[in-house]
Amino acid sequence: MSEVTLLTQIRAIIDVDVDSMDPSAAARHTNESTRFHDMTSNQAIVHGQVVLPANEHLLHTAHAFVKDKRIDVQQDDGALKVVDFLTVQLAKRVIPHLNGRVHAQTSPSTAYNTQKTVEHAQDLVALFEENGISRHAQSMDRVCIKIPATPESMVACQQLEAKGIRTLATCLFSVPQAVSASQAKCLYVAPYFNELAVHFTDGVWKSYDDPVHGHPMSSIIYAIVQTFKQLQSKTLVMPASIVNTAEVIALARLRPNHLTLSAPVLDAMSLPATALADEELASATINFVPSNEALTTDYLANGAAALRQALDNDAEATRKLKDALLIFGKKEDETKEFIRAYVARTS
Repeated sequence: MSEVTLLTQIRAIIDVDVDSMDPSAAARHTNESTRFHDMTSNQAIVHGQVVLPANEHLLHTAHAFVKDKRIDVQQDDGALKVVDFLTVQLAKRVIPHLNGRVHAQTSPSTAYNTQKTVEHAQDLVALFEENGISRHAQSMDRVCIKIPATPESMVACQQLEAKGIRTLATCLFSVPQAVSASQAKCLYVAPYFNELAVHFTDGVWKSYDDPVHGHPMSSIIYAIVQTFKQLQSKTLVMPASIVNTAEVIALARLRPNHLTLSAPVLDAMSLPATALADEELASATINFVPSNEALTTDYLANGAAALRQALDNDAEATRKLKDALLIFGKKEDETKEFIRAYVARTS
């Protein structure tokens, strides 16, 4: 009988996803009877794997893809096709450790363009299917497309869901963003517990003695969970951007549907000393007044005009959204440059 750890305790109450494209990280925390639900990814995670010397063999495969498809990697759209190809190759290595889906994120460059977001999502799905990861394998979807929760992209989610492509609303920091995603029929929303910059800039992350009641995103995530219950929404809540085990415990007590966790956090949770008494994981309550506006507003009507207004009125959510898109855009550009350099060096 395996020892009880914080990870086994969390898995008993919430679906756990792996926020990593490192197959060894997934393998460390799975076995024949226990797998992760989903694997989440983004431009930063893809970049981190692509540049590893141990993954150079994937670049050989990508170079062959470039030659076969006659792709000009000097062009942005050509380089993006290779980034997408590598994203799929990385996801293929992790899917044996999953019961559910692999996630890939649309380009930040399309975030404020509905049609381009739809097109990129469709391209990603087609590429997954070309590489043996079908939306309809074994009578269930195996692919979910992560899409930043801008007004334009939430309209894109609505269109994609109507086409049968499952979506997750990411870079999400507010209840209106979450409700708009529910109205779009997204499979998931991924509210960020910490803004993305905490993973890249020293001094941004803050520690709280009581993250449940002290962290500013706890009340927002709690409000999303409770609002979805009132709306009887089928959209699942998957908090992301989690730094340590204290934040995992706090979020688990808010009772979302999923948590997506990085390899370092999973490793820390797997130590026997991390196990807690049951009462330490008890469901938490935060003072919450239901928002009539959130319950009654059609955030997607008229090109998501109401969501646009809600973001205009929420400077903090808007700042965090823009910052996340900038960081992801930078990481995507760095991956493109890395690919160009490799192709030039090996041609």
